[in-house]
Amino acid sequence: MSELDKKYLFRMTHIENIPHILEYGITHVSSPNSNPDFVPIGDSTLISTRNDFVLNNGRRLGEYIPFYFGTRTPMLYVVQNGYNMVTTTPAQNIVYCITSVQMIIDLKLDFVFTDGHAVDCFSTQYLPDDVSELEDIIDWTAVKAKYWKDDNDLDLKRRKEAEFLVLGDIPLNGIVAYIVYNQNAKDSLVNFGVNDKIVYVMNNHYF
Repeated sequence: MSELDKKYLFRMTHIENIPHILEYGITHVSSPNSNPDFVPIGDSTLISTRNDFVLNNGRRLGEYIPFYFGTRTPMLYVVQNGYNMVTTTPAQNIVYCITSVQMIIDLKLDFVFTDGHAVDCFSTQYLPDDVSELEDIIDWTAVKAKYWKDDNDLDLKRRKEAEFLVLGDIPLNGIVAYIVYNQNAKDSLVNFGVNDKIVYVMNNHYF
């Protein structure tokens, strides 16, 4: 069994959402504590598709808060560059909120995970009972790949986008660290009230 406390999970959010996260944790849109001033990033069309997508357990994908197993995702590339009619968001304004698989388990939160993009028909869905096999289920080489266009591996992009889906809100103590693009972004988080010891400037996790 893999060391689940070292299997980190990454959720991107706009830096302006951090003050609300510091008060309520990472909240779902349907939560009583949801952020009325939430600043979205990402593809609104895809979000709509996810809201309607029914998982094998009968719940809708949109009921879950999604995390990736890695950084530099295709979604981040779209967001930073403003492709697919998505509003461009500078890297400095994008923050990774990081938790771990073990933390989600310790918080007794329900979850589902996939071995690829959750709405892709080639992806398999897994339940909490399968988490002991996580090391073998996820293609970690694909997850860590800097790029995903490979004429010899047309499935690479799907596997890189493997997801960990958490049901319900995630309390603040579930966030173990933050990654930001530069010192200015770190200074903003510290000014918001984040402990500077858990904010890491790592611009290699961006494009």
